[in-house]
Amino acid sequence: MRKLFVILLVVFLSVSALASIKVGAILPMTGGVAAFGQMIWQGVELANELFPGVLGEEIEIILLDNNSDKVQAVNTARRAIEQEGVVAIIGQVISSNTIAGGTVAEENGVAMVSPSSTNPLVTQDKKYVSRVCFSDPFQGVAAALLAFNNMGAENVAVFVDVEQDYAVGFANYFKETAIELGGSVFYEYYKSGDQDFTAQVSDAISKGAGAFFIPGYYQEIALIAIQARQLGFYDPIIAGDGAAVPETIEIGGDAVNGLYFTTHYDAGSPALTENAKLFVEAYTAKYGEAPGTFTALGFDTYLV
Repeated sequence: MRKLFVILLVVFLSVSALASIKVGAILPMTGGVAAFGQMIWQGVELANELFPGVLGEEIEIILLDNNSDKVQAVNTARRAIEQEGVVAIIGQVISSNTIAGGTVAEENGVAMVSPSSTNPLVTQDKKYVSRVCFSDPFQGVAAALLAFNNMGAENVAVFVDVEQDYAVGFANYFKETAIELGGSVFYEYYKSGDQDFTAQVSDAISKGAGAFFIPGYYQEIALIAIQARQLGFYDPIIAGDGAAVPETIEIGGDAVNGLYFTTHYDAGSPALTENAKLFVEAYTAKYGEAPGTFTALGFDTYLV
């Protein structure tokens, strides 16, 4: 009897040691917005190192790459739930992908928390999908106040990526506030992945734009800035949180010097919470530099 008890105890302890809570992290590790996913993953990893378990069980993070693609956003959400058996999902990252993947999470009753999807449609009529970041109505107002009140612009060209829910929604919230402030705006359109913006920039200059507003992602923001400067536009260029990655500077170089953009977090802010201070200290100790916005959002999402 004693031998049986010992065997059962060993089996029980072995099973307990292997028990874990599976959480999916669906991020764009490759593709057009990979910089966001890679920074967020750093934050998730660091949070998992500092807080590896909950309720006595280990948290296992299962990373899935959606390749910055809307179709893959759906496929990876299905894989995470149906094949990996996750109980929650960190992700997705850009609004269009989170809207698509969020439908799968909602249908299966699995909580999905996005670090950075700001479009209101991400959470509209959703029970299981939420975010830790601010939303586009908020940053749309902030960007418009900056352009028309702080900078004194009267006529702003808004460059809109027609393929991204983020860009379309953000632009419209900016426009609403601009009109309320007595300002004028007009749209210049492009698609994700475009390289040549000379036609749009030239048109914006000819219409007397006193500032450019680009509610898009870092690659296009940088390229538009480069081509704007090449064509002689030296007035302010404003962007949203999609510019808050080092790649904006790496691609844009001197052209993005003086770029203004909205952001979720400042590592040097005196208003940091205790968890935020812990995050900044731990990240700086590990990587030798202050963490960026999307890394902070990844850390925050893990804690939620």
